Amino acid sequence: MVRRSQKRKLQKVTGLCRPEEGLRVKRSCPSCGPEPGGEEKKGRGNPVSIQLFPPELVEHIISFLPVRDVVSLGQTCHYFHEVCDSEGVWRRICHRLSPRLREQGSGVQPWKRAAILNYTKGLYFQAFGGRRRCLSKSVAPVLAHGYRRFLPTKDHVFILDYTGTIFFLKSALVSSTLGQKRACCYVVLCHGAKDFASDPRGDTVYRKYLYVLATREQPGVVDTAHSQSCDCVEVYLQSSGQRVFKITFHHAMSFKQMVLVGLETQRTLLLLTEEGKIYSLVVNEAQLDQPHSYTGQLTLRKVSHDLPHLRVACMASNQGSTLYITDQGGVYFEVHTPGVYRDLFGTLEAFDPTYQQMPLPVSLPAKVLFCALGYNHLGLVDEFGRIFMQGSNRYGQLGTGDKMDRGEPTQVHYLQRPVALWCGLNHSLVLSQRSDFSKELLGCGCGARGRLPGWPRGSASFVKLHIKVPLYASSLCPTRECLYMLSGHDIEHHPAYRDLPASRVVGTPKPSLGAEAAQDPEGVAAQACEPYLGQIHSCPTLQECMETTKVIVGWMPLMATQEDFFWEALDMLQRAFGGVGQGPPTPDS
Repeated sequence: MVRRSQKRKLQKVTGLCRPEEGLRVKRSCPSCGPEPGGEEKKGRGNPVSIQLFPPELVEHIISFLPVRDVVSLGQTCHYFHEVCDSEGVWRRICHRLSPRLREQGSGVQPWKRAAILNYTKGLYFQAFGGRRRCLSKSVAPVLAHGYRRFLPTKDHVFILDYTGTIFFLKSALVSSTLGQKRACCYVVLCHGAKDFASDPRGDTVYRKYLYVLATREQPGVVDTAHSQSCDCVEVYLQSSGQRVFKITFHHAMSFKQMVLVGLETQRTLLLLTEEGKIYSLVVNEAQLDQPHSYTGQLTLRKVSHDLPHLRVACMASNQGSTLYITDQGGVYFEVHTPGVYRDLFGTLEAFDPTYQQMPLPVSLPAKVLFCALGYNHLGLVDEFGRIFMQGSNRYGQLGTGDKMDRGEPTQVHYLQRPVALWCGLNHSLVLSQRSDFSKELLGCGCGARGRLPGWPRGSASFVKLHIKVPLYASSLCPTRECLYMLSGHDIEHHPAYRDLPASRVVGTPKPSLGAEAAQDPEGVAAQACEPYLGQIHSCPTLQECMETTKVIVGWMPLMATQEDFFWEALDMLQRAFGGVGQGPPTPDS
């Protein structure tokens, strides 16, 4: 009786609906007007519009939803789109995800960007060895504001966030009986970092030191009214995180990227300024841990000295070469050893050992957005999402379907719009996004030691690897022991691919049968199918052979109508031989 009287009293005070009906909230847009048929529904009770609630209350309620639900709710109507896209909602979500974050950063929507960065951050890895191979997630630093970059070393992993803090995942690689590896703990290495780098070789055994490009207040003028901040390079031991060396530059010089070239005794630091100029500094790592002062000379690199009109946007390096990408999408090369020069260009005619810093232009038909540089091969991605490979192809690491070296950029026609590209010693990886926004990892080249999961014999063309890729994966870095994938989504920085003009589409992807025969006289496409035929041949029964063929058809670069035809034909064959047709395989199969 008491509960019933309280309920009637509440209904009498509010006057929202009749006793036999619950509260019905009406969702409407300001521009939609009254709901059609509203007069006929007067007998059902008076619906309450969501617009009657204070905006602060609506934002507060929506902020408790998961991030994915907030995005989905914003796609229902114009009113919820404005509410879910407001900075007030994302500020509350950001404080819930990262309570320690006080500054939202910069940008058009700083709170939304900060919330999504912290929601999607993650570091995943899969071991190549062991009895159980599955994807694992490392310990996430609570203080990290998103993950911008990461670098695995021999024993640990270093992560740079969007506030310039480097986190040292101490004892990150702890082996277990099942072959799993998990990060145990983490500490803050330093603040104010812009970039970091280590030994450019792919083997983490050589990564003894960590070079950090950071901004520091100049000693002696901190307490004055005219304090100045200077860029510097700090060197840390990767084993303990102890700083052993520091170089401070003049306050008038501001850098944004740093890479390393060469071996330990002749380590060269390449520094990219905000104006697009390249400076170099030679360091001997054998003298870094000695207690004495060290003086180095900062010199302008040849590419900026001989070509002063070029403005370099980014650069990549390995132990024997460097690649520069200009703000106009041009590509220039520095090759320092004759062996790498021969592998990349197929000849030694233009190689001059006395003029190794001479920049060599690489001709491409469009603007290059980003690149990947291996030991003796490279990959370039242009503004239309096309992938071009060049260099040594001894193990099929170019993904062209054969093992013939390429002395100039060669397009891989069946791959487009990659999320990330990585080139190693003798294999390559491509992180791709499907039409349903899920991610998959493709690889080619040498498959020894499990570096191409599911393809131990390797492949001369890019094949789908047996790895579960996180939804928000953005970059990757394999080592000798495991594969790392960094997860994170930045709404302000992502590759903006353009649609290829109709005049340049002809003859590129999916040529006709006659054109394919004319462009492929050596049977390159047939050689690309050899790994698939090996898988079908290894099936013990006809039923498994049919199922394997269905999966392979889903992997091959075919048109949708061709895939449907092959799947239907395989189902008919299965039914004819007494099998049960399973239909087209799902994307997860």
